[in-house]
Amino acid sequence: MPDRYLKISDLPDTLKVFPLRGVILLPRSTLPLNVFEPRYLALVNDVLAGDRLIGIVQPSVDDDGNESPQGKDIGLRHTGCAGRLTAYQETDDGRYLITLSGVCRFSVSHEENTDAPYRMCAVDWKSFAGDLEQGRGEDEVDRDRLVSVLKKYLKANKLSADWDGINNSSNELLVNTLSMISPYGPEEKQALLEAGDLKTRAEVLTALAEMELASNEAGGGSTLQ
Repeated sequence: MPDRYLKISDLPDTLKVFPLRGVILLPRSTLPLNVFEPRYLALVNDVLAGDRLIGIVQPSVDDDGNESPQGKDIGLRHTGCAGRLTAYQETDDGRYLITLSGVCRFSVSHEENTDAPYRMCAVDWKSFAGDLEQGRGEDEVDRDRLVSVLKKYLKANKLSADWDGINNSSNELLVNTLSMISPYGPEEKQALLEAGDLKTRAEVLTALAEMELASNEAGGGSTLQ
């Protein structure tokens, strides 16, 4: 992966996109997907025959609350992240179980008009060229504070964690993975995706957890969506 994408010129001008509400992908983190809709089965088939890159982007509005809205009328968020399809399995009932490995964020320039059942977008990578540098900004992350808040959050919600895995994770992997699996709503997830650097993303993640803890302590209930 690192040798394949060294600079933004190694990335395509257009991407096949998979709109998913409440789901984000971040560089060098992995996203498993269970693909069963015909439009996305077609997307995976075409991606396998091409550059293996899929853009994960949230729909901007979805009044029905669907995870992935039907049709091509609902707008898309301006920022998403491309992932390379790095694992693939076809099930007996025709589904695809795939894994995407995050490569680089992108800005959506405009949507392409195609006959494909899925959506395609022209994209711009320039604002996120730093995503291609593994570990960029790790030294700026306040890991002690992040881990301390994580422990409090897990205890308050009676959750467990793989602490061996956490302790052995790099700051980049820890921050990005926690951002992806965090149980927050679409707006919070988008804020985590759009954070300018790793330090800022860790600060947003920590602040969200602290607000949740404070709300629960005050008897206000969960702020999660």
